Amino acid sequence: MTLPTLLVLDADPPPRLGRLTGRVRVEHADASTLAGRLPSADVLLVWDFTSHAVRAAWPGGGPRPRWVHTASAGVDHLMCPELTASDTVVTNARGVFDRPIAEYVAALVLAMAKDLPRTLALQRERTWLHREAHRVAGTRACVVGSGPIGRAVAGTLEALGVTTALVGRTARAGSDGAPAVHGGEDLDRLLAGADWVVAAAPLTARTRGMFDARRFGLMRPSARFVNIGRGPLVDEDALAEALRQHRIAGAALDVFDSEPLTPDSPLWDVPGLIVSPHMSGDTLGWRDELADQFVELYELWAAGKPLVNVVDKQRGYVPGP
Repeated sequence: MTLPTLLVLDADPPPRLGRLTGRVRVEHADASTLAGRLPSADVLLVWDFTSHAVRAAWPGGGPRPRWVHTASAGVDHLMCPELTASDTVVTNARGVFDRPIAEYVAALVLAMAKDLPRTLALQRERTWLHREAHRVAGTRACVVGSGPIGRAVAGTLEALGVTTALVGRTARAGSDGAPAVHGGEDLDRLLAGADWVVAAAPLTARTRGMFDARRFGLMRPSARFVNIGRGPLVDEDALAEALRQHRIAGAALDVFDSEPLTPDSPLWDVPGLIVSPHMSGDTLGWRDELADQFVELYELWAAGKPLVNVVDKQRGYVPGP
């Protein structure tokens, strides 16, 4: 019996796939060897979800894996026209990062409302400066992106007493516990009335650069902006200018157009901007959760059962309620 070949685009530490021992032949590749090994693989696990190697290697000749799984929520790093047009099934890590990211957003909202960055800076200076902070309950948020992460963020903010509007590609009524979703046509109006704007959308041709100078100009001077979606959703220069000119009150970025952020990036010094290194979804044990999720998906694939978390390759994300 010939075992299926699982090709892993490596990252350190590697995934723990012990449960598949004896059931699959595991091979490993990096950016330099991926193209040569794709033709012999039945399944590709993109463990290095920061790599763009799949986009570069996929258009080559020969057979291609029947299934590609990426250990990330976003799939923009691997999609190319040839993969989009192929019969290969693409799945993602939908469900692993929802709660951790929602907690991270809540932490940022509370930190900015209570002026914690300045408190810590003043402590380092041994300066006692009494101030008044903002109340979170009773404020309004606009969460852009209605997938599981956006819904988890909205639910967590609602628990803090924040009235939250969720914006997706198309409007839909709430049902069976799922919140109502506003369509994109409502976005500008909702931005103008929000105290908190959270970007949680996937990166597609429609969403790239959606937060630009015009949209920052629509926001209140007291509004604060958070991006935990994808870096290219935001025109970083426009955001920096909006902060420098006090057109908005503050912002936090966990994702960037180019990562890692270089030491000479001007974003480090933008007033009112909190910078974090793409860590909002990464809690202790997250890699094991990702590996366990892949093994569960492999069980379905090996049994010939339908996979879950299947990406609509035309849209660039997993459709859902």
